Amino acid sequence: MPLDDAIADRLRRDDNGLVCVVVQDDHDDRVLMVAWMDDEALRRTLTTGRVTYWSRSRQEYWRKGDTSGHLQLVRSVEIDCDGDALLLRVEQVGPACHTGTRSCFDAGGALPAVRGELGSMA
Repeated sequence: MPLDDAIADRLRRDDNGLVCVVVQDDHDDRVLMVAWMDDEALRRTLTTGRVTYWSRSRQEYWRKGDTSGHLQLVRSVEIDCDGDALLLRVEQVGPACHTGTRSCFDAGGALPAVRGELGSMA
């Protein structure tokens, strides 16, 4: 069964047929990770309530938590104004990042703050 046409028609995919997905914790609004979906991954996500992504490196579908037990249960899905990004609000069970941290942004860490006029570094 393909993705519903009413949804598919709103998506603006990249050259590989993918849409960027920002994943946010539904409980405290923390951004947990960024990943990619094609139409089939989105269809699976919308119909099962568990998040499925497309792995660009492995070239295969993966459902968050199947090997780690760190599930992502869908609470809502939104599309941005351009149709080129999705916002998934999830109930995260365990860490979201493959490094074991709650968020992939915890694992990556902060960059130096931008200072000065018009955002130039001082």
